[in-house]
Amino acid sequence: MATFDDLLEEAGTFGRCQKRIFALLCLLSIPVSAVYVGIVFQGFTPDHWCRDAAVVERRQACSWSLSDSRRLTALVVNNSGVLQQSSCEQYEVDWNNTRLTCDSQELNLTNVPVTACKDGWEYQYEGRKSLVTEFNLVCSDAWLVDMYQSILNVGFLIGSFAFGYLADRFGRRVSIMMSNILNLIAGIVLAVVPNYISILVVRCIFGFGVKGGWMNGYVLLTEMVGAEYRRTVGIVYQMFFSVGNLILPLLAYYITDWRWLQVVITAPYLFFLPYYWFIPESPRWLISQKNTAKALEITEAMAKENKKKLSKNFEGDSPSASLLDLFRTPNMRKHTFILMFNWFTSAVVYQGLIMRVGIAGGNVYIDFLISGLVEFPAAFLILITIERIGRRLPFAAANIVAGAACVITAFIPDSMFWFKTVVACIGRLGITMAFEMVVFVNTELYPTFIRNLGVSVCSTLCDIGGIVSPFLLYRLAFIWLELPLIIFGRFLTFLNDDWIRGWAILQILVSIQYQVNTGPVLPILIPILILFT
Repeated sequence: MATFDDLLEEAGTFGRCQKRIFALLCLLSIPVSAVYVGIVFQGFTPDHWCRDAAVVERRQACSWSLSDSRRLTALVVNNSGVLQQSSCEQYEVDWNNTRLTCDSQELNLTNVPVTACKDGWEYQYEGRKSLVTEFNLVCSDAWLVDMYQSILNVGFLIGSFAFGYLADRFGRRVSIMMSNILNLIAGIVLAVVPNYISILVVRCIFGFGVKGGWMNGYVLLTEMVGAEYRRTVGIVYQMFFSVGNLILPLLAYYITDWRWLQVVITAPYLFFLPYYWFIPESPRWLISQKNTAKALEITEAMAKENKKKLSKNFEGDSPSASLLDLFRTPNMRKHTFILMFNWFTSAVVYQGLIMRVGIAGGNVYIDFLISGLVEFPAAFLILITIERIGRRLPFAAANIVAGAACVITAFIPDSMFWFKTVVACIGRLGITMAFEMVVFVNTELYPTFIRNLGVSVCSTLCDIGGIVSPFLLYRLAFIWLELPLIIFGRFLTFLNDDWIRGWAILQILVSIQYQVNTGPVLPILIPILILFT
């Protein structure tokens, strides 16, 4: 009796039927990008300062600019050696009882006491509306923006387990349909709920469905094609995630309200609902459920669409999966733990680098688009290298390049803008390559009967990384904008401490020059700490 792989050879390993399924499932990957990193635009924090109603009234009467009125409320503070106006403190002056004239913006307020913002904030955002401006998530409440992204990854984490179980219990096709229905409902509800707590709850549900659908689409796709095509279709499937990264800034530029942007991000799931009738169930899953008759029926339909005929029957024996199978043998344990670690680091750094675009200070739409374009060469580099030199060397090289680029970017002065941008893009290229490789290697290392379980369990570390990443980025950036890049570099080179120590010594020398030029002492301390950790 033949195995299913033998039968698939007869039916066609990547014929017309698989190409049709491949095209449909790749479209499923596009909106996932906007869900995953939409916080860059939905949670954008514009330049802001304390609002004072009396000053606003006088500005309107005297036709002051925003900068003129801002001088009366926002004191100048020293932020890591850079003088800038405070976003969270204001002069403690009762402007209602102070005579304000149209020349008052020139007042000397040097010795006036200060206090925290009392009357909300004003934003330099040109008529746009983000989650931050709607709920005033700044200053002491800025961490709630981190929570908005972290709660999505909590949903991803739960969805990994739940949809992994649902896919193994009820099938890949059914779980994808359930995901699309849930995504459509939760995504629209998220756009209309009125308060922040409700937003967090619904966003967690949204993440729950999105992760499950994307993951099961990936597994279904790799199970429908021959072994020689799995890595290619897997990489291209992820490349469509990068296509979403190019579409997102264009949508965000023209859609000025974060809630309407949420509606547009959700809309594609309406068109995915008919997938249930256009995509067959995985024959491999059916075999694992002892339903060989249905598996044979689907395989025959695939062969017919591919204009081929079957001449063999096949064995339907496939062992059932359990969590212990991922740790049962020493080799399997090693694979599982290494994959978990790499899922975690890839998620932290990839998500962190994307979110950093929103706080780097440049044009967020152009910067996001440029960094998104960099992801496409990653897929081609993988396809070119893995067949010639294997997986380990490209994967290690991608991590080292990404880690080194993160660190080097941190110490390039802002005056060298284009050089800093190029190095940052190299880092984005490296981490994209590493992330895409860990996804398809995960499916290659496990046999069919535990493949979906293995991807589900290992990718939970990706979600834990996603929970940590927003707090790591935004809170450390509050101390020093480039500090998260140092941490990202350390994550990616964790397994090679000798290289790290040599790198740290080099960075001490670089940071001394940086300190001479710009003043901050912090850049000197960071490599020293890394050297001895």
